[in-house]
Amino acid sequence: MNRIILAALLGAALMGGGVAGTALAQQAAPNLVPPPRRLAPPVPALLQSRAHEIFTGVCAACHGNDLKGGSAKSLFTTAFLDANGDAQIVGAVADGPRGVANHGFKTMFSPEEIAQLPAYLRIRSGILNRHVGPVPDITGKVFSTEKANFRVETLAKGLDQPWGMAFLPDGRMIFTERAGRLRFLSMDGRMSAPVKGTPTVFVRQDGGMLDVALPPDFAQTGWIYLSYSTVRPGYVVQPGDDTAPNLAPPTMTVIVRGKINASNEWVDQQTLFQAPDDIYSHPADHYGSRFLFDGKGHVFWSMGERHDYQSAQNLASPLGKIHRINLDGSAPADNPFVHTPGALPSIWTYGHRNPEGLAIDPVTGLFWETEHGPVGGDEVNIIEPGKDYGWGVATMGLEPGIWRQHAPGMTPPITFYNPSIGPSGITFYTGRKFPAWKNNLFITGMVGQRLIRMEIDGRRIAHQEILFEGFGRVRDVLTGPDGNLYALLQNQNGDPKGGSIIRLVPAK
Repeated sequence: MNRIILAALLGAALMGGGVAGTALAQQAAPNLVPPPRRLAPPVPALLQSRAHEIFTGVCAACHGNDLKGGSAKSLFTTAFLDANGDAQIVGAVADGPRGVANHGFKTMFSPEEIAQLPAYLRIRSGILNRHVGPVPDITGKVFSTEKANFRVETLAKGLDQPWGMAFLPDGRMIFTERAGRLRFLSMDGRMSAPVKGTPTVFVRQDGGMLDVALPPDFAQTGWIYLSYSTVRPGYVVQPGDDTAPNLAPPTMTVIVRGKINASNEWVDQQTLFQAPDDIYSHPADHYGSRFLFDGKGHVFWSMGERHDYQSAQNLASPLGKIHRINLDGSAPADNPFVHTPGALPSIWTYGHRNPEGLAIDPVTGLFWETEHGPVGGDEVNIIEPGKDYGWGVATMGLEPGIWRQHAPGMTPPITFYNPSIGPSGITFYTGRKFPAWKNNLFITGMVGQRLIRMEIDGRRIAHQEILFEGFGRVRDVLTGPDGNLYALLQNQNGDPKGGSIIRLVPAK
């Protein structure tokens, strides 16, 4: 079998108000109807941003550094930010609020610096307005939403960070736990013992057993695709490697496929992607990864940039990319960079930070994706071959060293979120139990602990609605063979074994 083994391929300032028109999701495409704003966790990078320097140096003296404000009103309140779009904030900072003389800052700061301030205000607001407390149990709750009412059933509890799931032809679910386990779950809640002999994974922060997926020909072949993080081959883990950031071992994402025999054993493993040793790195996050089969003999998979944002722009590196391979791991001859000297032939798109959501619109065939931003700037994108999605050069969030929101030749997101929602798995609903949700896009949010429903009109997000929030980190979502909607929850009370699998069923 041909394998893609890269070793062989590599040779502040605002006073006054404005007009209504912004909320959690910021419009990068017209006519987006955003949901309410929500929290983001404090992140050190926020305090290293140029926007933070500008705000604390110029704005805070009058507006204060909290929700109370100072001699002028606070710029962090939800009322202020919900009433002012990014364009209004930028205009007021640059030219001064209407009726206020000598208060424009366009001669002091560059347009790029001023453009970062709305993101900064929204992210800080999310931190200041956040609610910290125990996560309630969602089991049995009934939700009345715009298009459908549903009740939540819990199929499994006590899981250790469930991450990915897929459905077998017989209706059972197969799912991963980040701690390194692969299990089956029946639709009446009976859970199997962990599959024996699965790959050894590196479990820390984002790392561990990640996605699982079944190809369209699973019934004939039995292949199961897995992604996971592992330590560099031959590396001897040192004392403290599992806890000390400065001693973290070099790790990387690996893509394999294998089968499960009648004895519940992982067998016949084939490696589809393994990076050369010098690509392994020490951060314990930004591994990606998510699978998507196109039904045409290909599988897409995503790879984070492993905190090396320059690599996202490097076509000789697998990092920060969405890859497209044949089911056996070889590179299709029609991939966009097959004939580009020095480029990896598996690359489909580049300029990504940490993509964890992939789905194809059943109506248009367009390929949708979600990825984590730095501090703010989470993105929803339409993925098209050969395009550059900007990470490493531009972001709608805040990242030290990146000051542009847009750059020539780079594709902006369809929408973005400030503050972050932590988007992971996504799916288009294709079942029959919720006819009003037919072909809607569902997006998970881990930071916001929410499940979002989006109505898609071609390349446009026509409307979105938060179905629920505040019940734990929503990691993945999928339409079940029974027509119900399934989701993986990770508990945010600090208990790694507080994860669960839930099912949304119609309710009156």
